[in-house]
Amino acid sequence: MSFSKPALRNTFFTGDLKIIGKTETLTTETVGYDRILLARPDLYNMLYKLIPPRKIHLSKKVFSFQQNHEGVMLRFSDNTTIHGDILVGADGAHSAVRQHLHKTLDKQGLLPKADTKAMSKGYISLVGTTDELDPVKYPGALVEDSESYYIIGDKKTPYTWVTFFVPGNKICWSVIIQIGIAEIADEQFKSSDWVPQQNQKMLDSIRHFKTPYGTMGDLFDVTPIERVSKVYFEDMLFETWNHGRTVLIGDAAHKLLPSSGAGAVNAMQDAVLLANHLYDIKPTSYENIKKALCEYKEERFGAIKDQYPQSYTAAKLIYGHTFSERALRQVVFNWMPKTMQMKQLLKDTAYRPQANFLPPAPKRGTMDTIPQQPSKRIQRVEEKAKKTAAAVL
Repeated sequence: MSFSKPALRNTFFTGDLKIIGKTETLTTETVGYDRILLARPDLYNMLYKLIPPRKIHLSKKVFSFQQNHEGVMLRFSDNTTIHGDILVGADGAHSAVRQHLHKTLDKQGLLPKADTKAMSKGYISLVGTTDELDPVKYPGALVEDSESYYIIGDKKTPYTWVTFFVPGNKICWSVIIQIGIAEIADEQFKSSDWVPQQNQKMLDSIRHFKTPYGTMGDLFDVTPIERVSKVYFEDMLFETWNHGRTVLIGDAAHKLLPSSGAGAVNAMQDAVLLANHLYDIKPTSYENIKKALCEYKEERFGAIKDQYPQSYTAAKLIYGHTFSERALRQVVFNWMPKTMQMKQLLKDTAYRPQANFLPPAPKRGTMDTIPQQPSKRIQRVEEKAKKTAAAVL
């Protein structure tokens, strides 16, 4: 919370800064929590500081792994190995763990055909965070909350550029291009090597894009080029998340389009529920481990699958530039009832998994939340206590 701001609304503009429409976030009174905006590097730095240094091993590229009833052995590209009971692939959209797991299963005829397809790449984005800005020129930097601005270009400018303030008088920005629509996007998509010089070429071509603060060029000038990253907006829901002692979480298992802000949240929810199932393993036999990983996937898959249509539609709404996608924007911002938008937000927010092995967080907000599966280990303890009590009686 120290490096984030509450997000109260989103405002959508044309390239000439004419307002297309606005969307409100759910109130804290209803949800119990603010929707917050933050710079991703700040989140990385916080997590990094909380992990004991001895648990982080650098320059260890996954080469392959083997698993059986006794354990799993992971081999790295430097020919070193490490052994364990369970391998968790949390290594992103292009997961080396997933690729090796799927390759092995495919050779054995166990991989579903759907998992052999390549991820869909619909958009390319440049993202960055500025240095500290002068609040006199950027007065929004001093406001306690933050508002996301989405500026959507016309047919001749098939881009969407987004800005919002974060603590430290900084602005997070991104520029999104739809592949197949913009020539420069297709050019960069074909390039196998992404270097700062290519970033700079793209930035130079869009400096004139207008923002409520001036132009995107103004923001580029106060963003170090080495802090500008390219991100593919890909999507893919893999069917195979686990096999034997190996399991996938986050983007390695399900890559959502980031338009709905669900990617990082779902990765965290994966980690919480996987931890719950690992906690319930007793004794830690091979069969119990396999069962726990299967049950984790069964519990999570439906919740993830339900979000894909929404994520896909949101991407079209915000980043799409085809005729049908422009028509969709007109419908949503001008004719769709606000109650329908709020209903979907309530549904998404109702899912709040917690760690079963920690004291439950107190309920916040007036809305109903989805009940969580209880800990099996706790259930076993309670059942044993009941039997003991019955025997005493």
